[in-house]
Amino acid sequence: MSSLPVVDAPPAAQPAAKPPKKACGSCCGADDGVPENPAAGLAGAPPGRVTSGRVWTCPMHPEVERSEPGDCPKCGMDLELIEESVPHGPGDGHGHGDESAGELAAVTRRFWIATALAVPVMILAMGHMVGLPIDDWISPTANRWLQLALALPVVLWAGWSILERGVKSLWPMRPNMFTLIGLGVAAATIYSVIATAVPGAIPEAFGESGHDGSVLPPVYFEAAVTIVALVLLGQVLERRARRRTGDAIRDLMNLAPATARRVGEDGREEEVPLSEVHPGDLLRVVSGAAVPVDGTVAEGGSHVDESMLTGEPAPVRKEPGDAVTGGTVNGSGSFTMTAERVGADTVLARIVTLVAEARRSRAPVQDLADRVAAWFVPAVVLAAVLSFAGWSLLSDRPDRLAVGAVSALSVLIIACPCALGLAIPMSVTVGVGRGAKAGVLVRDAAALQALSEVDTVLLDKTGTLTEGKPRVVGSGNNLQGETAAIVAAVERRSEHPLAMALIRELEEETDLNQYAPTVEAFENHPGGGVSAVVDGRRVLIGSERFIQEKADAIQWSEYDPNGPEQSRNESLSFVYAAVAATPGGPLGPADWFEVNDPIRPDAAESVAALRVLGLSVRMMTGDRLRAAEWVGKAAGIELADIRADMLPKDKHDAVLVLQRQEHKVMMVGDGVNDAPALAAADVGCAIGGGADVAIGAADVTLVGGDVAAIARAVRLGRAVMRNAKQNLALALVYNACAIPAAAGLLTALFGVPLSVVPMLAAAAMAFSDVSVIGNALRLRGAKLG
Repeated sequence: MSSLPVVDAPPAAQPAAKPPKKACGSCCGADDGVPENPAAGLAGAPPGRVTSGRVWTCPMHPEVERSEPGDCPKCGMDLELIEESVPHGPGDGHGHGDESAGELAAVTRRFWIATALAVPVMILAMGHMVGLPIDDWISPTANRWLQLALALPVVLWAGWSILERGVKSLWPMRPNMFTLIGLGVAAATIYSVIATAVPGAIPEAFGESGHDGSVLPPVYFEAAVTIVALVLLGQVLERRARRRTGDAIRDLMNLAPATARRVGEDGREEEVPLSEVHPGDLLRVVSGAAVPVDGTVAEGGSHVDESMLTGEPAPVRKEPGDAVTGGTVNGSGSFTMTAERVGADTVLARIVTLVAEARRSRAPVQDLADRVAAWFVPAVVLAAVLSFAGWSLLSDRPDRLAVGAVSALSVLIIACPCALGLAIPMSVTVGVGRGAKAGVLVRDAAALQALSEVDTVLLDKTGTLTEGKPRVVGSGNNLQGETAAIVAAVERRSEHPLAMALIRELEEETDLNQYAPTVEAFENHPGGGVSAVVDGRRVLIGSERFIQEKADAIQWSEYDPNGPEQSRNESLSFVYAAVAATPGGPLGPADWFEVNDPIRPDAAESVAALRVLGLSVRMMTGDRLRAAEWVGKAAGIELADIRADMLPKDKHDAVLVLQRQEHKVMMVGDGVNDAPALAAADVGCAIGGGADVAIGAADVTLVGGDVAAIARAVRLGRAVMRNAKQNLALALVYNACAIPAAAGLLTALFGVPLSVVPMLAAAAMAFSDVSVIGNALRLRGAKLG
């Protein structure tokens, strides 16, 4: 039976060994004058986070958060809404989608109006190229004035947001894509207005002869309106594509049903909104219905499909006492359950929060894009100046000044720093969602990059290669009455799977309800055992080495000649209990237990899959060597790669040794004793269902407790980084080819008409972002195994 984790740990339990993630400076290399969380001041939130339920963030600079829609203060892009919590049913999440759809509709409306006005402008300006007798229909002067009348609404209304963002970027000097586009549109429009209204103010070198023999300076209204229309088209396509990158979170949120069937004290059932369900409520889950909240089966049984959260296709049998998770789907049976965690406390809500947080994180490889972007806008402006100077000084064309001006304008328009900025965040956004659907929860983008670089995997034994459901198969049968109750009372304070096995055994053998021992000074010793004082009597429970270290030498063979050291079963683990006979008295041996934890059926296949990926696989455990070697052999791990009798510090130090040997290490575990190694590893991977502290220390959580998901996680990291590098290459190649083409190569080499070049530049720029986002969306279908 799989077990879904509580996916965040209490703050105090989370080791702080991971280095802080580097925050982005700003778009195009400006100093970080904008606060890391600009929305905190707006919303009255404490530094570091926006605490309102609705957060807008920049897809290119995810550290920017605001409590209301707007544009990014760093790059000028539209902020997008991030849903951070599970709504009370699918309907509650639709308001966010409706608002995003409304914003998309507004941009789409501006695009269509701009296009409707731009088409006649293009006909008036370029109709003669396709044989239309424009000059016979309208005089050149009237033609220009009509173009002006049609163009100004496009530039000043439909394109106002472009101009506004361009102006904002100039103070305090954060040049970005809108700086370049705004300069191009404004320059073309202002020049054309002057050339139309006061043609004598334009130098004669800019002039061109009309069909009637008059010499008038050219106008570029068609370039300005086409640029605006194409930029708006790019925004429409980009918004649609970006909405698809958030499908994973929306799909997860929609797993929560809108209502639940609550069973009253009189046995009558009523349909209630999910928001009215409280811990302790008795709920009926009928065949085919989604489990509304997290809880425990109270009566009945069924098979539950957990695939949407764990990636595991096989339904899991649930009986009374078993945990069920909100958002999973009941099979053909029916059962009642007791609600335990509701709202933001459910596993589903916490998964959504983790995915949302990871989407807004930055991968270290983003630094490369930032370094390129830091020089990008100044380099583009310099390229535009050089293009103008080159045509003006070196060309023998009579209209060389006009050609130079148009080529400079085209360079400003075609350059696209946003494609560079979006390359990696888009891959991370889609990749995190793809991982969530496969049962792989990634804490942040840095973990994704680290996953792609891992070459060594260290596996814990208990709960990782084994099922983590141990049961006692033998003991000395020496615990009776009050002593058994004392040991059980201490073990109830522990969350270790072995403690659960001992409690079940003692409950079966002894009536513990007649005793009420008082436990004091309980202490967990990771990798060893537990200690406590019960009614004044000292108690130790754990490994033999732990008992020997904490107490006077206890010879178990003298106590029980047929004790555990006589066992020939190599697969068994052993737990020892020592209890003082009297308050304040010396410790004495109480009992020993043989514990069997079956190896996972897919352990060998999963280890083999990791080896196919080129990874070195090793095992580290605190268990005895014989048990470790038996499990390792069954899983296909070489004996030389197995280490046993390891304390938490030993595991931690082993990770550091491998890192000093320049290995990239992934540590996989599920227990408290794994937390230091998980925190130290390049990638800490926690098995779902394990200890909260292990999950809190990890970079990756495997939701279904499935060891096969380790290989899926590595494939995910490699796929995301491969896609991110493809995006970065697309953006770099685009700009490397587009800027020289716009600077004059199209005209000089291929004879492309001068007036067409700015429009071609605008079209190429508009579609560059869409190509990057489209490539990132391919990750939604990535095969993870």
